[in-house]
Amino acid sequence: MKRRSLVFVIGRILAIPLFKLLFHYKVRGKKNLPKKGAYIVCSNHLSNYDPMLLSVTQKRQIYYMAKKELFENKWGAAIIRELGAFPVDRGAGDGEAIRLAEEVVQDGRLLGIFIEGTRSKTGEFLRPKSGAAMVAFQTQTPVIPVCITPKEQKIKLFQRVTISWGTPLSIEELGLQNGTPTTFRNASRRIMDEIKLLREKERTS
Repeated sequence: MKRRSLVFVIGRILAIPLFKLLFHYKVRGKKNLPKKGAYIVCSNHLSNYDPMLLSVTQKRQIYYMAKKELFENKWGAAIIRELGAFPVDRGAGDGEAIRLAEEVVQDGRLLGIFIEGTRSKTGEFLRPKSGAAMVAFQTQTPVIPVCITPKEQKIKLFQRVTISWGTPLSIEELGLQNGTPTTFRNASRRIMDEIKLLREKERTS
């Protein structure tokens, strides 16, 4: 995979003014994302716009797992691959997707994971999944919590959305000294707590 594809660079340039108009987005903590190096970006998930909301707020390309159904059209698949997506068979043990995710961070890039595993229909936080913690442990990669906070519970057009970048969490801070299911659950809850704290700070500021 490339560091930043031309499709991503052009798409981001075009998306910035459009998303400014549609979402009046505001960014907090952008400097918490280092300019280089491997990190796992963990965010809450509210809408289909979330990957682009994260991308327009900083310059680095983020690579995401995406459901395999999005890759059924050859031309559409080519575009979303250039934008940083790679297919995963949700509901099945997809070893190839995990391998590609590990390859992303081993190559010094950003891996994006929506820690809840699916979009929240209500805007409330869902129970975190353990996938991000598992990849972090296997690759010894720090995690950056990110919170997408709409003005109300859900993202709506022409209403402000804030994207808050937290400080990186090291493997030690996440308690990932070993790869047990309990350790992964505890680390996932720690990441989710940091995301919740970012929203709390935004809502009370």
